Amino acid sequence: MSISVEELYVEFGGFELFKHVNFIVNPRDRIGLAGRNGAGKSTLLKILAGKQLPTSGRVVLPKDIMVGYLPQHMELSDSRTVMEEAVTAFAEILELEKRIEFLNIELSEREDYESAGYHRIIDEMHEANERFQLMGGTNFHVDIEQTMIGLGFERTDFNRQTSEFSGGWRMRIELAKILLKKPNVFLLDEPTNHLDIESIEWLENFLKDYAGAVVLVSHDRAFLDNVTNRTVEISLGKIYDYKVNYTKYLELRIERREQQMASFRNQQKMIQDTEDFIARFRYKATKSVQVQSRIKQLDKVDRIEIDEEDTRSLNIKFPPSPRSGTVVFEAVEVSKRYGDLLVLDQVDLKLERGNRIAFVGKNGEGKSTMARIIMQELECAGEHKLGHNVKIGYFAQNQASSLDEELTAFETIDKIAVGDIRTKIRDILGAFMFSGQDADKKVKVLSGGERARLAMIRLLLEPVNFLVLDEPTNHLDIHSKGLLKQALMNFDGTLLVVSHDREFMDGLVDVVYEFRHKKIRQHLGGVYEFLQKRKMESLRDLELSVPEKKIKKEEVKEVVAVSFEDKKEINRMINRLEKQISEAEWQISKLEDEIADMDKKLADPSLMDDSSLFDRYGAAKKQVELAMKEWEALNDELKEWENKRTW
Repeated sequence: MSISVEELYVEFGGFELFKHVNFIVNPRDRIGLAGRNGAGKSTLLKILAGKQLPTSGRVVLPKDIMVGYLPQHMELSDSRTVMEEAVTAFAEILELEKRIEFLNIELSEREDYESAGYHRIIDEMHEANERFQLMGGTNFHVDIEQTMIGLGFERTDFNRQTSEFSGGWRMRIELAKILLKKPNVFLLDEPTNHLDIESIEWLENFLKDYAGAVVLVSHDRAFLDNVTNRTVEISLGKIYDYKVNYTKYLELRIERREQQMASFRNQQKMIQDTEDFIARFRYKATKSVQVQSRIKQLDKVDRIEIDEEDTRSLNIKFPPSPRSGTVVFEAVEVSKRYGDLLVLDQVDLKLERGNRIAFVGKNGEGKSTMARIIMQELECAGEHKLGHNVKIGYFAQNQASSLDEELTAFETIDKIAVGDIRTKIRDILGAFMFSGQDADKKVKVLSGGERARLAMIRLLLEPVNFLVLDEPTNHLDIHSKGLLKQALMNFDGTLLVVSHDREFMDGLVDVVYEFRHKKIRQHLGGVYEFLQKRKMESLRDLELSVPEKKIKKEEVKEVVAVSFEDKKEINRMINRLEKQISEAEWQISKLEDEIADMDKKLADPSLMDDSSLFDRYGAAKKQVELAMKEWEALNDELKEWENKRTW
């Protein structure tokens, strides 16, 4: 069942958003909507969903087609448990169940078995039962459980009130309800905004295998590439339809723009030549016919419009960062509770100068909590401290609240900009979606997203040596994210990113800390290497969970088969861990020798007043304890990797 958009025209206060747009959404299409912010992507989704009417034109939907629409912002109900809210997706099944129950009671109370009325009830009962079975009436609770777990919920969450969850988790509940309805077409506006990496991967797989159509808006480039096979660009009120994913579209768009520019230049030359002819011969009677002909010719010209190109050559550089100590931050046995909820449990963490770190994991596992502990914003159990001369630049969504509301966006940046950068302030603002008059708006009238972007620009210009960024890309479009990523690639200090955006982190970080079950686990390498390792571990978990007697020969081969690349990775990790264990043992031996030497000195009565000796002795003891814990953790990790080596 196709959806047809016919002569769609939308006007806002004299501004033409869409100019007689036509296209078709086919049953198995995976469409990503592309275009600058304000081009009309979200508006088009609303029109397709029937939530907004066009100025003229129409959207033709086949009879009985079901549309599942997820807006960016929605009103959420907090009067039910998670499971009760999810069950509302099956309202029709529940109504059928009630109707079948009612018809059963009515049949049991009647004895006019040969009457037309009795047979009508039997016919209705048969139709209701058939539809009930077709809609999955007997197993929809299984669908609910699989979907909720796929989106990151635990089974223990099902009976909790939705009011106990953050806005991001409640948005997941709304997304789950839409997915469970299994509509003919999904209309999704930024569906990954509140999802973690694992949930995004689950959603990708769900949408790729889905039988219906998908139309979506997203600033997550990896998500677009993995889900879509068609890109519809909105530019200057027109659409350009590409039968490819987002990355391929960008390549084709460059070619189209070059052709467009060539046509534009040719047309401008023709217009200029015509206008010159008119101006030259306007008052010559012998040329009046030709002049009038050229004037009519100009009036009929369909002027080629060129969309403003993003400032792709803009190079944003951080100021040189002051040098910090080798250890930037260290935490020992840190625990954090919120009331009865334990988020972090005796966590050790050591970050060193020059590290480029990602914090990943499901929402609620403690990533932002640890970021705030690093910022010295939260009290917690255990020990933690910043290193020598560490100057932190911190970005989180609430950082926008620290902006001076009486300043304009331009004044906010001008206040901290120094040197040549002051000549590029409007270019920088434009690159982060403050175009034209937006730069002169006061902070107090900016939206939450605009304030967050302004706070990000301000951070880019501050001289710091440790950047802590908590979900920095949530309010950025793809181009702005590219500019930010390039600036961060050139940053010469220590970088910590809390994010779910894989494409943004790819090539930006070289060590991943996974937050899971109230602990932190280190993975060396980038984010895609981490995801590959997690898949390998999931495969191993599957192997261990399959009862040995029930495994068929061909199933064993499928479960335990390991690719050449995976073998290389496993061997590399085992070699690295063995080297680290050897180094840890050498360090422990060295510290124990120092302690033994200090034990002898402490036995000397003449040294009893040497307080520095006692301090060094206590510090060495503490170092041995930490080194032993690290040695035990390394050995545990080595055993896990050795268990993977099944060949």
